[in-house]
Amino acid sequence: MKSETFDARQFRDALGAFVTGVTVVTTVDADGKPHGLTANSFSSVSLDPPLVLWSQSLKAPSHPIFSEAAHFCVSILADDQVDISNRFARPGNKFDGVPTRQGIAGIPLIEGSAATLECTKVTSYPGGDHTVFIGRVRSIERSDRRPLAFGGGKYLVAHRHDASRAIAAAASSNIAKLQAVRAGMQVIAELSERLDETFGLGVWGNHGPTIVRWEESSQPVSDNLQTGLVLPVFKSSTGLCFAAHLPADRTMLAIEQEFAAEQLPPEAAVATMSEMRATLESVRIAGMAKLTNTSDFAGIYGREINAVSAPVRAANGDVVLVLTAIGDVDRMPLDEDGKVVPALRKAALHLSERLGHAAPKG
Repeated sequence: MKSETFDARQFRDALGAFVTGVTVVTTVDADGKPHGLTANSFSSVSLDPPLVLWSQSLKAPSHPIFSEAAHFCVSILADDQVDISNRFARPGNKFDGVPTRQGIAGIPLIEGSAATLECTKVTSYPGGDHTVFIGRVRSIERSDRRPLAFGGGKYLVAHRHDASRAIAAAASSNIAKLQAVRAGMQVIAELSERLDETFGLGVWGNHGPTIVRWEESSQPVSDNLQTGLVLPVFKSSTGLCFAAHLPADRTMLAIEQEFAAEQLPPEAAVATMSEMRATLESVRIAGMAKLTNTSDFAGIYGREINAVSAPVRAANGDVVLVLTAIGDVDRMPLDEDGKVVPALRKAALHLSERLGHAAPKG
């Protein structure tokens, strides 16, 4: 009698939170014909002796072959081998056109894998609707290629976790800034996937606020999202965010050039600068910069957009990154109790903490 309070779909979704690698397990039948399938139900069992396990559905067409086989091989796929993973997850001629080399007992190994293991089957156990195979590893090979990852029903790219302590300890170094950018890229990728909005990662470059990475939504505001785009200081939420928080000597040149390009009469320039000081003060107080229904980027995006930006601080308090969300006016409102603004604010604060910044209390 079943006592679980969840169904198979919910169970699968929960297991999807456990990120795994992706393998292709191969063997040969009695006639020497190769067989293989994609599996992420792979794990180490023991170091001494070196044992691994994987499981296969009882309904899999090749289950009788693997049940009888004395050996199997495991190819741990690299991050550019998604097509191979998909090929071996489907029926058909899986090996056609796939580069392989022979391993133990003539079993094919996938060339270009992150690692390969050649195994002798030790035993197998029933595991519900699967069979669990345990093998002793006889030979291994490890390349320097990054492994493919899988979680939540999607392929993922495995990156080294940012060394937060190292970043905090050397917050003013160029290496620390590069690590901060790498961490910021991961954050906007997660935000974009979770909220299905377009997010950009901004740095203060040689020519002012610059977007170094975009993560687009399923309905991006444009197909013209340009990496390396230098934004205006006062007409972009990214620029306003930097100008509000960076020291004046860092931003003055870009600001002066922007005002010179406007060619305003002296009286108008003074009034405009006074208005901008008030705007920057409001950005500092709010902790974010918002632009609603702005048409200043219609030439790039072809429409009015909403934009909101939040600063990311290093251990010494300097703003090193700005996280920005842009979206269609109707699709992405900028309400404080909406989905985007609170999530962006929280993500920027959390990333700042990872970089060693301690937010003031109170």
